[in-house]
Amino acid sequence: MKKLALILGSLVVLLVVWQFVFSKPPQSVVLYCAHDAVFADAVIRRFTAETGIHVAMVLDSEATKSLGLVERLRSEKTAPQADVFWNNEQLGTMALADEGVLAEHKGPGWARIPERFRDPQGRWTGFAARLRVEADHGLQGELLRDPAKGSVAKPMYGTTLTHYCALWARFGGDAVKAWHAALRAKGLREVDGNGLVAKLVGEGSVAWGLTDTDDAFGLLDAGKAVRMRPARVWLVGGDGAENPAAPTIVIPNTVAVVAGSRRPEVARQLADFLLAAATEEQLANGPARQIPLGPVDEAKIPAAVRDLRPAAAQGIPLDEIYPARAPVLAWLRAEYGL
Repeated sequence: MKKLALILGSLVVLLVVWQFVFSKPPQSVVLYCAHDAVFADAVIRRFTAETGIHVAMVLDSEATKSLGLVERLRSEKTAPQADVFWNNEQLGTMALADEGVLAEHKGPGWARIPERFRDPQGRWTGFAARLRVEADHGLQGELLRDPAKGSVAKPMYGTTLTHYCALWARFGGDAVKAWHAALRAKGLREVDGNGLVAKLVGEGSVAWGLTDTDDAFGLLDAGKAVRMRPARVWLVGGDGAENPAAPTIVIPNTVAVVAGSRRPEVARQLADFLLAAATEEQLANGPARQIPLGPVDEAKIPAAVRDLRPAAAQGIPLDEIYPARAPVLAWLRAEYGL
């Protein structure tokens, strides 16, 4: 019996040593994600199910959407904590690339996305876009005719910041400042985030709101009697009508590998997963109905998303409006005392 116990004990020790030496520990990756968790979670769960890699996801708040994580990544540049950045807009990502916060990666995901939506150096790649839209109750007349009946997210953050940058690029700072001041003086309701704008429109607290397609689709899915139409790059002046030839505002998600990542191989694997056709198809079929930017199987895309593509094709190039980001942010920080 003693000999048997000794043999069994030796086998247990050998098994432990074998597991320690030869087995691989579970892999993990840290993802900073500015995209809404309700949309991102399903994608990340599929990644873990297919790869066995655990994703520690750090989210942003609705009020400071995207800008909060951009600032965090900037502050962590010398000691990065994240491996991958999934941003829900492009301008902040472009700024981080210029500051050396993001690493170059030209994988299969980068290769399948059209050139206009990716960084030539591979520091970021766009995918799964949204449109800026007006959600209203079938109002007649021009957009923002009555600011007192409307709502918009504070323009310091997220896609509303991108919207203001587009206006700044086309019309100049003086015109945008005057337009913004007039809207506020007339009672425009500013709130913390596009989701709250959509909520106010849906419950009838305001007649119209500027938001994104994902939040507008949320209203339609809830059975709200609202209309959604693309927001154009234009400023309301007097009784002038909206220019249907004006460009729309297309806002891709972006993915980037963080420079100095402690898990670069796994980071690149997650980045390519997010940029794959299957992920764009998944996000197109999700509640947000995001618009694929790379080639996908059209039969797998909902009709509502296909209907958005003509408007998305009219989008203002975001590299045209990127230079406006710094002066717009400087102005808004002074405007709101931040």
